[in-house]
Amino acid sequence: MALPNIFSQPVADGVIQRINTLTPTTTPQWGKMKVSQMLAHCCVSYEMVYEPEKHPKPNGFMKLILKLLVKNKVVSEKPYKQNSPTAPAFIITTERDFETEKARLIGYIQKTQQLGEKEFDGKMSHSFGPLKIEEWNNMFYKHVNHHLTQFGS
Repeated sequence: MALPNIFSQPVADGVIQRINTLTPTTTPQWGKMKVSQMLAHCCVSYEMVYEPEKHPKPNGFMKLILKLLVKNKVVSEKPYKQNSPTAPAFIITTERDFETEKARLIGYIQKTQQLGEKEFDGKMSHSFGPLKIEEWNNMFYKHVNHHLTQFGS
């Protein structure tokens, strides 16, 4: 079963509508993050594409481990389990401003949709090497969907 296409306007708009239902006091149904931390956490996937200088690239050995052990979990259609392990770059422990993080995530989703899937066909991933359009879509959509569900949206 294919995941909704985050590169399409209706799906991107639907995700943004879900983000817009969140408030600074929305609480998670599971996990430890506050809603502002979750929004910042979801931004990390996009930072690795649009602001790669923020995150050091894994060395050759680590990249091999990521490809062998993590890639399929991230880019497949299979949903994430609740309380799954989180890569260190994605762990947000500091307080974040809700409105800032919300605007950043919405901006990244809009930019990705506007660039379109052809921009991502074979594009090099920060951690996994070149990915197909479907893999980029699964990674982007599945992650934000998982966390919006976590916060009841």
